[in-house]
Formats: sequence, C-alpha cells, structure tokens
Amino acid sequence: MLKKIGRLDGESIKELKTIIDDIFKLFDENKKGKAEKKLFELSKTPNYFIREYVGKHLIKYKDQRKINPIAKRMLDHKIYGIRATAIFYFYSRYFDDVEKLYSVINKYFDKVPWEVESIMNDLWKNYPDFMKKKMPGWIVSKNGKKRALAFHGMENIAHGDPGFIMDSVSKAIDDDVLDVQKKLTHILTQVARVNPILVFPYIREWLINADEGRIKTIWISMKKLANIVKQHNRRDNSEEFYMLTEQTINDWKNDDNEKVSEMGDRLARIVRRRYSY
Repeated sequence: MLKKIGRLDGESIKELKTIIDDIFKLFDENKKGKAEKKLFELSKTPNYFIREYVGKHLIKYKDQRKINPIAKRMLDHKIYGIRATAIFYFYSRYFDDVEKLYSVINKYFDKVPWEVESIMNDLWKNYPDFMKKKMPGWIVSKNGKKRALAFHGMENIAHGDPGFIMDSVSKAIDDDVLDVQKKLTHILTQVARVNPILVFPYIREWLINADEGRIKTIWISMKKLANIVKQHNRRDNSEEFYMLTEQTINDWKNDDNEKVSEMGDRLARIVRRRYSY
C-alpha cells in the first residue's frame, strides 16, 4: 500500500509504476474516462512525493495529445493533490522551454505553493539569468505570496551574483508580510555565510534609519549568524566568515549610530557565550 506521507521506497515505486502502466494501457485502449478517473484517484494523495512521481512520469506516455488536455484541467481542479500532480507534469514537459514553464508558474503560483517552491528553487539553479530578469517584477508585486516566492531559491546564486541578491533584498527589507520576512532572513543568513564582506555593509546601512519592523528582520538574521559563530567548528572551511562576523560585531558595538551600536551589543552578548566556561 502506498504511504500517505514520506519519501518513496522501492516497493512504493514498484507499485506506482504498475498503476501508471495500467493508466497508460487504458489510454492505449481509448478508455479515456477510466484512465482519467484512475489518474485522479492516484493524484488525490496527500503524499508530495507520490504527486511528484506521477506528474513527472505522465510525460513518458507515447501520445501526449491525450495527456496534455487532461493535465490542463487538473491545474484548475478543486483538490490540491490533483493540481499538484499537474504542475509536476508541466514542470517536466516544459523544463527545456523556460518561457512556457514560467507562464504556467506565473498563473498557478498560489494554487500549489509547496510544489511551486520546489520548482522555483530549480529555476534559480538552472536558469539564473532568466530568473534575474523576471523576479524583480515579482518583488514589487501587490501579491505577498508572489513577493515571497521571488526569493525562494535565490541563494543559489550567492556565489555567482551576491550583489543582485542584496539589491533585491534592499527593495523588500521593509515588507510587512510574514512569509516575505521569513524568506529575507533565510537568504541573508545564506548569503552572509558565502560573502560576509559584501553583506554586512548593506545591513549596517539598513540599520541606520530602521524602524522596529526592519530591526526585527535584521535581528533574526544576525542572531542566526552570531549563533553560528558561537558554535564555531574549527574543522570547517568558513574561517573568513567567522573572522569577519566577529570583527563586524565589534565594529558595530562602537558605531556612532545608536541603532547599529545597539545591534552590535546584542550580538556581542551571544558571541561572548562561546568563551564562557
């Protein structure tokens, strides 16, 4: 029996393959109604990994003219699992045609948020230049979910173009939507680990005229970084990060700006615990 949650094991994959083969056989026999019913029943599952497997394997059917119109209807179905299965189908179908894939994501981003997050992450990995052209428009969208999704996976370009990330965060640093704030704190933590010498000057500038909301967003990110320093493992390869973070905290403590110095003091209290016995 297929699991309701959790990753797929060998037995589950074998069972899924058998069911999908049965669906394909029904299509071969022109029993479209039965094939569609069986597909929908399989897709209703709450298991993310089953939906992913089924959606991506629909592309393997020899006659996509039979699958494509059904998948389009599935995108608008009232049941989440059916919509999610369809989005994975179009992800596989259009992965080599990013403009078409983007058009689907742009239309259905709020209908299958978990799956779209996964796809956005892959797009940042595989099509960074394309995403750098499209996501600035999402960042200023009136839709908070869309603004949050714009940042999902952006850390994948932390090595290649950290400046783009920091300029993008600058545009959203005062966003009052919780999901956006969570994305920003995550991405700031990730990028600072890679390129602290670029990130910390940005953060200092944001602090100078920060209101309480901005200070909270920055504090969450910097607190995570300070705790990483506190737990410093000398065996890793991030010595520059540790050194620059400690130096930045010390500089901030003595900064002329009250908000910067207060942040430095709070962070220093965390880092000092590392030396307590």
